[in-house]
Amino acid sequence: MYKHLLEPLDLGFTTLKNRVLMGSMHTMLEEIPGGHEMAAVFYAERARGQVGLIVTGGIAPNVEGGVMDGSGKLTTEEEAESHKVITEAVHKEGGKICLQILHTGRYAYSPKAVAPSPIQAPINRVKPREMTDDDIERTISDYITCASLAQEAGYDGVEVMGSEGYLINQFIVTHTNKRTDKWGGPYENRIKFPLRIVKGIREKVGPNFIIIYRLSMLDLIEDGSTWEEVVQLAKEIEKAGATIINTGIGWHEARVPTIGSLVPRGGFAWVTKRLMGEVNIPLVATNRINTPEIAEEVLSDGCSDMVSMARPFLADADFVAKAMEGKPDEINTCIACNQACLDHTFTMQRCSCIVNPRACHETELNYLPAIEKKLIGVIGGGPAGLAAASICAERGHKVHLYEASDRLGGQFNMAKIIPGKEDYAETIRYYSTMLKKYNVEVFLNTKVSSSTLNDLAYDEIIIATGVTPREVTFIGMDHPSVLSYRDVLWDNKAVGKRVAIVGAGGIGFDVAEFLSHDPQHPITTKSYMKEWGVDMAYENPGATAEPQDSPSPRDIYLLKRSVGKHGKNLGKTTGWIHRSSLKKKEVNMLSNCEYISVSDKGFQIKSQGNDMLLEVDNVIICAGQESNDPISEGLKLSPENVHVIGGAKNASGLDAKRAIKEAAYLSAKL
Repeated sequence: MYKHLLEPLDLGFTTLKNRVLMGSMHTMLEEIPGGHEMAAVFYAERARGQVGLIVTGGIAPNVEGGVMDGSGKLTTEEEAESHKVITEAVHKEGGKICLQILHTGRYAYSPKAVAPSPIQAPINRVKPREMTDDDIERTISDYITCASLAQEAGYDGVEVMGSEGYLINQFIVTHTNKRTDKWGGPYENRIKFPLRIVKGIREKVGPNFIIIYRLSMLDLIEDGSTWEEVVQLAKEIEKAGATIINTGIGWHEARVPTIGSLVPRGGFAWVTKRLMGEVNIPLVATNRINTPEIAEEVLSDGCSDMVSMARPFLADADFVAKAMEGKPDEINTCIACNQACLDHTFTMQRCSCIVNPRACHETELNYLPAIEKKLIGVIGGGPAGLAAASICAERGHKVHLYEASDRLGGQFNMAKIIPGKEDYAETIRYYSTMLKKYNVEVFLNTKVSSSTLNDLAYDEIIIATGVTPREVTFIGMDHPSVLSYRDVLWDNKAVGKRVAIVGAGGIGFDVAEFLSHDPQHPITTKSYMKEWGVDMAYENPGATAEPQDSPSPRDIYLLKRSVGKHGKNLGKTTGWIHRSSLKKKEVNMLSNCEYISVSDKGFQIKSQGNDMLLEVDNVIICAGQESNDPISEGLKLSPENVHVIGGAKNASGLDAKRAIKEAAYLSAKL
């Protein structure tokens, strides 16, 4: 079924079992007490799931290179010894693992930050110190030592991180390298740093050790590398002794989303394809490859020799094994939301996954067979209810699931129609498959009451009835032009050409995104690259181009009561994407609003103390949510046998991350 994806790859001195690389993810297991033991279980589970080659989160070659003070580093034999628990666990499962060597350069959140030139990054408050010639020579030596220690620790290889705007990348481009000595100026000088590192590592570790070089094929910044320079570096990296070249897409400071859900699946594989045939070592395509079908398509189209997936292995450790067994419907698919992975990492929390709370928590959250089999009633078929029902049934309980509507998935049914959130449908598909696999009895269009449940002799009842839209009060609330977000996204009610949206939280942004896209022009790779300013012809350094905004088919006002910028509570790593997207659509964002009245003339408001009449066809209420739990208080079961989770428990700041996590931890102990 997946001929290319599951084909072995011969590297000359070793053979990988398939063409899937588990890409590097910083999980914070690199820093926390006991993290190496947790990482050993985490990586071993993925190796057991048949991934071809694993790459760890970034490990610094010296103290200056860490993401922050105290970041994981590999500089001593004692530190190497502590890594053996990881490599031994992976090898026990028949897997191979490489350690990523990452020096952050000017991206380090530390006063120790260094760079080729003292230029502060726009995403960092720290101005780096310019490296001296001695600093550079010492750092090259530190890379080589780190690789040697990784070999001592039992790693099968290393990945040298040369992309995403980290230190090596900072040497390569004139955007950050303003030096006039032998490390700056002509391109041949600027690439000495990575070439010396790779060549030195190869000389130190010998021929039978994997060296992956993460090459920035698209910088997506001004004064980045030209395509000719990318090809030149790739060829020189091959000569220096690299085994594999991995694809890096975009600097962290680039204003082009590269891994968010808005990015089309496999949307950057085209740039790796450009390099195919230029070198004789395997090339890896990456970014937004999250299903075996997309991976197979990338490989069969000749875009690369391997594919890299990182977040998909948070969502499902058995991704490859399920593909091998012909069970793709059982894969828990990454939805690229970033809420529990990157958002956690960038706020110094342990990484996890919104659709798989076990990720990076395998030592504490496990779904073991139930000792006492119970009859469990789950009320509500949204994300929390689906997770609870499937996990309880997987553990051996008999489960009945009741859903008042005609479909499973709850609010994910609304999310999945938002442009860029189509992958939310995959979560509904996954849980629906799990319900069938574990014989959950599902009752749709069934609104149960506490009195009905009292007669059914359940041992445990889980209330996951979700939320209802919160109402706001102003004159004219009953006007036919006033709709709720549920009217628009669930019931598909018609919306006019001029719209005011009340509420600028996540739902308000989603509704604005939905209404500002022309359904006659779906997002494609080419249209996406044009809209965000990516030069697919690669005629400009860094492959940047003037963004070509696609206008909204509607005039939209996004309103909020509070002061300050819109979407300030959106995801740490995705909020800027949503704000930029709506800005491109020329959505009008008004704050400090007071809602006065709705009439046939439009929506009367005050903004910043100024009276305004918005001549709109519709007013859509997205003013938050309230818990919807009409059942639990009337149940006669003892309180410890009635469990309220998700939005039904607390609608404040509700997201699917908390709902699914609550369901997972509850279901693991019932």
